[in-house]
Amino acid sequence: MEIDDLDRQVTHALRINGRAGYREIGTVLGVSDQTVARRYHRLRAEAGVRVVGLPNPIELGYETWLLRVRAAPDAAVQIAGALARRADTGWVSITSGGTEIACNVRVPASADRETLLLQKLPRTPRVISVSAHCVVHQFVGGAVGPDLHDDALTAEQIAALTIEKGDNRSAARLTTADAPLLAALAWDGRLSYAELAATTGWPESTTRRRVQELFESGSLYTDVETKSELYGFRAPVLLWLTVSPSRLAAVGAALREHEEVVFAAATTGPTNVLALANCRDMPAFYRYLTEKLGSLDGVERIESEPLLRNVKQLGTVR
Repeated sequence: MEIDDLDRQVTHALRINGRAGYREIGTVLGVSDQTVARRYHRLRAEAGVRVVGLPNPIELGYETWLLRVRAAPDAAVQIAGALARRADTGWVSITSGGTEIACNVRVPASADRETLLLQKLPRTPRVISVSAHCVVHQFVGGAVGPDLHDDALTAEQIAALTIEKGDNRSAARLTTADAPLLAALAWDGRLSYAELAATTGWPESTTRRRVQELFESGSLYTDVETKSELYGFRAPVLLWLTVSPSRLAAVGAALREHEEVVFAAATTGPTNVLALANCRDMPAFYRYLTEKLGSLDGVERIESEPLLRNVKQLGTVR
């Protein structure tokens, strides 16, 4: 499949507002709603494009933990699959060598961390070691907002699609009654209100009102899953950085402006920054490493791990 400029615009629009209607997107892009719908269904079928709706851990006060799990070579895929099926994992990847699994876990701040993070890991002697790093500040990606990989839209187009947050951000908080709604949006963030109503058992008017207030309050956000290689990015690499504490904020601000970086956060642990860079190829990654990342003042050490396989990107595993 070849991705053209309009495909990139539609994908970028969905990253800004995954719930935007075809007519709304078409108006911004200057094409018909039928054209947008046709492109979206093609991207969904052939390019792995999937919009998911997710709880915003920052607004909800959740903790995000990053796990590094070392496993025996013949057990990594099985263990990664078990982690991917957990509802509290956001993404799960197998990195270089095929023996290390990286994933993130989101938990309420009041939760029993030891039970959630360690005792619920797959119980197998094939797990060699586990380290857990708590995210203390996120610089780019996910709930913080789209990265700079998407550059198909103008600033005016982005503004037109951006959901305006309400004045009372605490008015809509997630409750246990929202569980069926969250499960449906994690499967497909573009389900219609009628489809969501059928899932929740609520009247369609109630479903519409609840979805809108959760997104407008910031309790929910949308993200987009893709096959990045079809968009020209074939070299995803996890970067574990050791940064001088006095330079942590400055390095994070710099990473936010790097178009190669799709996620970056400050963490606890022996390394204190995790970033995910996705470059067009390994020579491009080399240039990024030597010309941009390596020259940042305060970066003392860089550990890089190419991603071999994304077992889970976003939402519910299909």
